[in-house]
Amino acid sequence: MAWHPHITVATVVESAGRFLMVEESKGGRLVLNQPAGHLEPDETLKAAAIRETLEETGWTVELTGVVGIYLYTAPSNGVTYQRVCFAAKALHHDASRSLDEGIVAATWLSRDELLEQSSRWRSELIIRCIDDYLAGPSYDLAVVRD
Repeated sequence: MAWHPHITVATVVESAGRFLMVEESKGGRLVLNQPAGHLEPDETLKAAAIRETLEETGWTVELTGVVGIYLYTAPSNGVTYQRVCFAAKALHHDASRSLDEGIVAATWLSRDELLEQSSRWRSELIIRCIDDYLAGPSYDLAVVRD
């Protein structure tokens, strides 16, 4: 059997101690996640992170660094994901933009508010990425070659 990891991107967008999160329907329940998604064919990792954030939240962002690269195997289905997590700053919000299918809302939550809702996390990568971001420093974007 061939093993194929899935390459994903995510962004940690922080403003005044709050983090941009998405509430999405997954497996019949509402879960919380960073703006995140799969790399598409002929797309760079940086472009994917910017696109996914816009599609899932309506926010245009500017990438400011690389938080980390994570390997995660989902216990629900055994699929392995390689996540490249970027730090980004929010530039502009388009409130009239339709969000991706399955996304119920974009919201800003503090780390404490996220901890209070840990049962709703899509995965533990949420808090790992935020904690790595907070511990800093992020890696220079140049570490990711297009």
